[in-house]
Amino acid sequence: MKGLRKTVRGLPWRRAIDCPRRVIDYPRRGRVGLRRWLPSWKLLLGAFGFALGGLVALFAVVYVTVDVPNENELAAQEASIYYWADGSQMVSVGAVNRQNVTLDKVPDSVEHAVIAAENATFYSDSGVSLQGIGRAVVNMLSGEDTQGGSTITQQYVKNTYLSQDQTVTRKAKEFIISLKVSNQKSKRDILRGYLNTSWFGRSSNGIQAAAHAYYGIDAERLNPSQGALLAALLKGSEQYDPSLNKANHQRAVARWKWILDRQVTLGMMSKQERAKYTKFPEPRALAKPTSQAGQIGYLVDVANKFIQSSTGLTDKDLARGGYRIHTTFDKKLTQRLEKAVTGVRKQAIDPKKRSADTYVEFGAASVRPKDGAIVALYGGADATRHFSNNADTGAVPAGSAFKPFVLAASLQQQSDAWAGETLPEDDQRDTEALREALMSAQSSPFVQAGQRIGLERIRDLVVAAGLREESLAQLEPTFPLGTSAPSAVRMASAYTTFADGGLHADPYAVSRMTVDGKPVEGLDRPEPERVLDAEVAQRMTGILQGLGWRVLGAPEGAAAGRPVAAGVSEPGDRMKSAWFIGSPSSAAFPADQGPVTGATASPSPGTDGGFAKGLESGTEPTTAITMFRNKPGAPQLLPMNGVGGPDTGLGTTLPPRIWTAYQEAS
Repeated sequence: MKGLRKTVRGLPWRRAIDCPRRVIDYPRRGRVGLRRWLPSWKLLLGAFGFALGGLVALFAVVYVTVDVPNENELAAQEASIYYWADGSQMVSVGAVNRQNVTLDKVPDSVEHAVIAAENATFYSDSGVSLQGIGRAVVNMLSGEDTQGGSTITQQYVKNTYLSQDQTVTRKAKEFIISLKVSNQKSKRDILRGYLNTSWFGRSSNGIQAAAHAYYGIDAERLNPSQGALLAALLKGSEQYDPSLNKANHQRAVARWKWILDRQVTLGMMSKQERAKYTKFPEPRALAKPTSQAGQIGYLVDVANKFIQSSTGLTDKDLARGGYRIHTTFDKKLTQRLEKAVTGVRKQAIDPKKRSADTYVEFGAASVRPKDGAIVALYGGADATRHFSNNADTGAVPAGSAFKPFVLAASLQQQSDAWAGETLPEDDQRDTEALREALMSAQSSPFVQAGQRIGLERIRDLVVAAGLREESLAQLEPTFPLGTSAPSAVRMASAYTTFADGGLHADPYAVSRMTVDGKPVEGLDRPEPERVLDAEVAQRMTGILQGLGWRVLGAPEGAAAGRPVAAGVSEPGDRMKSAWFIGSPSSAAFPADQGPVTGATASPSPGTDGGFAKGLESGTEPTTAITMFRNKPGAPQLLPMNGVGGPDTGLGTTLPPRIWTAYQEAS
């Protein structure tokens, strides 16, 4: 049989009965098993060649069809408009701060710093970075940061001709247009365009505006050290403007040094020249536009922070303009809050009379229960002169104003452990001891409660109630005494948890936002979440009413039936701050039901309840007021001893006075 098979295979007519030869031999004939499905090297090579040819053809078609847009056609900027909650215009931000200059007005040292920092091969490359493009596309598809890797030419194209959208389509256009621009324009023209269109922060577009914003001089007067810092800002002013915070300053100094050293490495600067620049060129203080004077700058600041945290937009994105931003800020309440702070300050604080009254600062925020809307702020005397926002600072210890959360954690723990059962007498005594300690401004029972409840449980409660974890102190025995430093916005927000029956909604400052008539995504707000049982929140309301009566005095006359409660810091805290957190009660809830707290209080006798007039029942905001002493540049707050004179209890009586004036203001 074997010989017969050999003979048959060798017959000349065998080919005639074979199947016709295929153009692509796949699956492979004459192979068995796995080898039948493995492509040959010829097939692989052919497929690669076909794909490569297709890509080349596609690139050729795209290159021919994609035109370079008119310069600045898409780079034209428009002001952004911020609106009050009632829809009226608050402020217009964004007359473009740009002054184009020619390269002869830019020192060579500044050009060298920018090239060293951003694109060392600028004068020799083709205008694009395939490696950078590939990395950006991969990052976009994976949802990671897309920044970095672009040449100066690509950045110029993006600034001048394209949007800032992080999409594969936009990146592909950037690649094609960059190649064309590189072929059509000289490197000097591209560098000039890049320096005039780049964002440096502080509302400055271009090197000339940046030179004025940071050093108050024309670009042609910049020295190599100053130029190196401005070049560092191209990586992102939010991270490298040294005046914003300590971390920024550290990053800016490190990158400034690196850029100077890199110029030496690249042969752009001699070692002798580099040795002259050892002192960091501190920029001038940050200044806000006069249109943002008073409280407007603080309101815009908080709105922008909310937008950035919710949507991912950056300062640079917002500065390009064209946005319509509808905030939650109530114009009348903001004016009343400013009037109240200004009035009490004028009456009680006199630096000429008392040295202890120097460097006194106030901050305040009103947050609405139910949805968390921030309806009013007081960030300082004037946003164009006092640049830090006192309503949003996280450096002021809460003191005894933190203690109600310890009591609430104790009540909630008991509620969880004895649901549906009678509370044992020992637990009842513990709660009563904390209540008495809160009323009499004692501290040791709260330290003991922290040990009994567990500091982690207290921390978890306040974080769920809205305090940022990064503002909390270390979990040490003194943690229940208020060593944490939350902002006024966050304290007011946390206290709304009591006012809203144990529910909490994260604070927000922007209700909606559009650009080019289209809504900006990412501003959706989650539903309020339960933090405390309703019964626990109601008990806290009742307890805090007594504290409010002690601080403000029991209401009389028409206001006698309304609950009064408060969260405060005490003179015995030995802290460097004074707090009061309060909210007017709702007529929808009688006093014996105690629905409102955190800190609540009624309008004073003889008033018409004007604060709540015009507000819907149950929507009166919770307001946190803080007071502290802060010398600019000093690492720590100053003591409160003697502030406002001998009768202010280390200043602790002043925030309640502001709160009362706020309720009575018209």
